[in-house]
Formats: sequence, structure tokens, C-alpha cells
Amino acid sequence: MPLRAATLTLPPHPRGVHLVHGALLDGVRAAGMPLDATAAGLLHLHLLHTSAGLFLTENASPDVRRDLDAWMRDVVPDGWPGFRHTLEGPDDMPAHVGSALVGVQLALPVEDGRLVLGRWQGIALAEFREDGGARRVRATLQH
Repeated sequence: MPLRAATLTLPPHPRGVHLVHGALLDGVRAAGMPLDATAAGLLHLHLLHTSAGLFLTENASPDVRRDLDAWMRDVVPDGWPGFRHTLEGPDDMPAHVGSALVGVQLALPVEDGRLVLGRWQGIALAEFREDGGARRVRATLQH
């Protein structure tokens, strides 16, 4: 099975949960990793950061993304007094906790040139920093 890989860059996003499905797939194709219409395979995406997350969520209602962000901010508040790792500001350690909870990797099946996802599923970036900057994703396609 051929293996292809590339590092993709997502532009900076404000703190919150954002659909990045289209941007990542465009990046995969632009990096010369076409999703082969005749082969089955696996697309692995690995976010190269510890203060953001990559996951599947509903892709239709923006309320789902807003609610997830509100829940995370409530569960892991900025400036929680128990955190020792605070050198980069009050949102730093909560961002690491959010990343650990959400995760940074996805392994997605590919068939007939498309990702095999549920009807309402899309790839989301959870940006846990106020100013996280651009985010890099290592994409590996095996088919």
C-alpha cells in the first residue's frame, strides 16, 4: 500500500470550536495526496500541538460547536488556582487539559475517493488558546 504524508497548516482561529473539514481535505489534495476514487484506505490526521484538539463533531448546527466551547470553558476554567503551569497566561494550562480531553488524532476510513463519515460528522479544531496562532496537522494517507 502506498503511503503519502504532508504537513498542513491551518490559519489562526479564535478560541472556540471550528469546522476545518474542508480546509484539511483541500490541504490533503493540494499536497499531492489525492483521495483515490478506486481504492480504500486510511487518512490519519495528527495535530502537532498540545493546546488544541482535533475531533469529529456535528457539522450542521453551529450551536453544537458553541455549546462544546462553553462546556469546556466551564469545566476547565482559565486561571484555576490548582494549576502550577501558568507561565504563558491563564489560558495555557486549561488549553493543555482541553487537548488531553479532546485528543489530537483522527484515523478516518477512505472509500471511493471520500471519507467514510456519518451523515452529520465533520472534522473540527478545538482552539483552546486566546491566541493559539496557526496550527500544523500531519496528514498521512495510506491506500
